[in-house]
Amino acid sequence: AKRTDRPFITTFHGTYKVHGAIKRKYNSVMTFGEKIIAISNFIATHIRQNYGIPNKKVCVIHRGVDLQRFSPQAVSADRIVNLANEWRLTGDHPVVMLPGRLTRWKGQTVCIEAISKLKSRDLRCILVGGDQGRHDYRKELENLIAQYKLEEVVRIVDHCRDMPAAYMLADLVVSSSLEPEAFGRVIVEAQALGRPVVASDHGGSRETIIHGETGWLVPPGNIDALSDAIENALSLDEHSRSKIFEKGILNVQKNFSKDTMCSKTLEVYNEVLASKVDQSVNL
Repeated sequence: AKRTDRPFITTFHGTYKVHGAIKRKYNSVMTFGEKIIAISNFIATHIRQNYGIPNKKVCVIHRGVDLQRFSPQAVSADRIVNLANEWRLTGDHPVVMLPGRLTRWKGQTVCIEAISKLKSRDLRCILVGGDQGRHDYRKELENLIAQYKLEEVVRIVDHCRDMPAAYMLADLVVSSSLEPEAFGRVIVEAQALGRPVVASDHGGSRETIIHGETGWLVPPGNIDALSDAIENALSLDEHSRSKIFEKGILNVQKNFSKDTMCSKTLEVYNEVLASKVDQSVNL
């Protein structure tokens, strides 16, 4: 970019671990842009605190969801039925779903333990995500399921190619991450389809959930609080679920659409290009 005299812009998508001088120096390239786009206010704060970047260089543009794909009207009944059959979801059991690759910080163990504390086991909990080679962690989860005698309740399924249909199967979508999500795409996608959500109260989830209206925030790693939130969500009457359905969809349409993300990103690019042209004219 320097050699060709082109503007350099970066989009900060995660916290990028800053432990150690070498790692911090390596990751600092993400702060060299004339403008730095942060995907959440949480990430913007992280950039300022860890790299000493002035406010004027950082702009927040939340990630966006494809509302043509993640829309209740776009998901056919056949897709939902086919996936339900594949996952052996029969009967009228409510479905709690935790989508996310099998890695410890995503908090699958917390979710399993929360399920074990529910008064009723008349439900199905689906952990959606591959282990990506973390076979020991998957085995640990399977052992935990067996320990609590939840074999008929909790199931681990691999990566799902049709997540809109998966969300439509869920009565509740959970994100029990032990570390803050930079944005938390799962929780936003679920709201786009009108699903109630529960997430750990840190990171990007604080910005995407309207607590008590589109879902609930619980202290990270707090098994009892998560269990209570799950029980509360599954006990909602039809009127309450309908209100969450409408508010969740509206929340995403107003704040987290792909079109809005693209439009705001192009605005930043055009602003930087215009500034470059002005500088060249002045010279």
